Amino acid sequence: MRGVARCVDLLRHVPLAPQSKGTALTLEVQRMVANYLRLIVFALGLLIGIQVPGFVDQYAKRVSAHRIEIARNFAGFQDTANRYFGGNVEALIAHHLASDDRAFRDEGTVIQGLHERLATLTAELAAMTGPLIKQIVHVAFRPDKEILDETWSEYTYSVPLNPPAIITGIAIGGLLAILVESLFAGIVRVGRARRHHAGATARTR
Repeated sequence: MRGVARCVDLLRHVPLAPQSKGTALTLEVQRMVANYLRLIVFALGLLIGIQVPGFVDQYAKRVSAHRIEIARNFAGFQDTANRYFGGNVEALIAHHLASDDRAFRDEGTVIQGLHERLATLTAELAAMTGPLIKQIVHVAFRPDKEILDETWSEYTYSVPLNPPAIITGIAIGGLLAILVESLFAGIVRVGRARRHHAGATARTR
C-alpha cells in the first residue's frame, strides 16, 4: 500500500507533457488565426478606403450637376426679379403669393421651392471644396440625402491608384485593423479574467 501511495504521489508531480504541448499548439493556432484576421481586416479596410475619394468625387459632381440644372430653371425668374424688383427674389415670391390669382400663387410656390433648392445646392457645393478630409467628413455626417442616395445607386466600384485613394485606403485599413485587434485583445482579456476567477473560486472551495 505504501508503494502504491508513493507512485500516486510521484505521478502528481510529473509534468503533463501532452497537455503542455496541446496548450502550446492551441496558443500557436490562436496567434496564426489572429495574424490572418489582421491581414483580412486590413485588406478589407484597404479596399473600402480606396473607394472613398472616388465616391466623394462622384457625389460632388452630382451636386454640381443638380445645381446647374436648378440654376437654369431658375434663370427666367431671376431675370424677372432683376427687371421688376431690383434683383430681390424674395420680393418676387411675395408678390406672387399675395396675388388673387390662384395660378399666380401656385407659381410663387414653385419659385420659392426652386429658390430654396438653389440656395441649398450652392451651400452644398461650397462644402465640397477644400481638403479631401473635410469633404469626407461632410459626406459622412451632413450630406444631401437625395443626392447621396443617387450616388450610392449609381456608384461604380473601381481600384484607383492615385495618391489620395492609396493614402485613404491605408489609413482606413490601418484604423480598422487596430479596432479589430483591440476588440480581440479585449475579448481575450475578459476570457482570461473569467478563467482566473473561476480557478480562484474552485480553489477556495
